[in-house]
Amino acid sequence: MAKPIAVQLYTLRDAAANGIRPVLDRLGAAGYAGVETAGLQGLTGDEFRAALDNAGLKVASAHVNYGGRDAFRAELDAHAPLGADTIIVPYAGPEEFSSPDAVAKLAERLNRGNAIAQEYGLALGYHNHFWELSAINDGRHALLSLFDQLEPTVVAEIDMYWAQVGGMDPVELVTTLGDRVTRLHVKDGPAERYGEPMTAVGQGSVDVAAVIAAAPNAQWHIVELDDCATDMFEAVEASLKFLVGSGLSVGK
Repeated sequence: MAKPIAVQLYTLRDAAANGIRPVLDRLGAAGYAGVETAGLQGLTGDEFRAALDNAGLKVASAHVNYGGRDAFRAELDAHAPLGADTIIVPYAGPEEFSSPDAVAKLAERLNRGNAIAQEYGLALGYHNHFWELSAINDGRHALLSLFDQLEPTVVAEIDMYWAQVGGMDPVELVTTLGDRVTRLHVKDGPAERYGEPMTAVGQGSVDVAAVIAAAPNAQWHIVELDDCATDMFEAVEASLKFLVGSGLSVGK
């Protein structure tokens, strides 16, 4: 069964610099079902919720860094009006995946964040880049070692493009993590090395259909393009047409 399609708003950060409301309105008009937030763009949670409602969009999840207990609780309070049920920690640096000890320390930190998220009735997840696919622990990928040590309730938001750049077949990755994969970052492009411009989904080398098929428990398909050689809004709209037109995702 196809899952709803959203956009990670980091994708449209340049357009959002002039105001997030027109961005949300255009995404809603294009047929997107939701967004994944990357901050509140200078609005209060209530203001952001109103802008989403006006555009006919839902919140797929929210990217929120874990900067310690008090700061994290403050962020969750600020995001509460959005109604997200899942909070994703979007980033941990390469140094935190450089050794088994570093991964263990990161797991402890994320497990503390997970305990706080559960107090709020929220699921906590982690989003990968490419450096988490380095091999440690006798060849086991650092990302998998991390999830070995995370509480079972911590979910995975798998970025299929960065997994491929990191040298791991994204189909294998989502299959290995199984039910923990509740969000997919859907992106496309050359997927050979860091720094190459991405493309609209369906125009690159990632076997998007195969990854989606291997992650049936993903609740949202979230388009994210970090950089693109073409107009970003056009790429986002072309991605929607490909995913919905191919029956891989559903819009409004």
